[in-house]
Amino acid sequence: MDTMLIKFAWLALGLIHLFPAASAFSPSLVERLYGVAPSGDLAVIVAHRGVLFCAVVASCVFGAFDPAARRPLGIVVAISVIGFLLLYARAGMPAGPLRTIAIVDALGLAPLAAVLWSAWRTQAA
Repeated sequence: MDTMLIKFAWLALGLIHLFPAASAFSPSLVERLYGVAPSGDLAVIVAHRGVLFCAVVASCVFGAFDPAARRPLGIVVAISVIGFLLLYARAGMPAGPLRTIAIVDALGLAPLAAVLWSAWRTQAA
């Protein structure tokens, strides 16, 4: 698969995770994205979720430029995207903010498949 296409797919995955990552730094974004009051215990947990998304974004950027790291980084991103979609389905696919997240993550399945396929196809074990 074309190198530029794979870099673009990695960066697209990073972009998908960028907005939730920003919630780590913006209490108002926590409220807008998730409907959680910007203070209190739940806000801390949701902000921590944002910090973890910073790690996913960093993984995607790193994966775009370091082919040798793509396998383990692809696993990290797959756990994020597929894990949320499975949890969302298990919860009965509720409406509201979670549906928007699920739609965005579902759109991320195509670039995720591309980066995983490329990583396992092109690198020796």
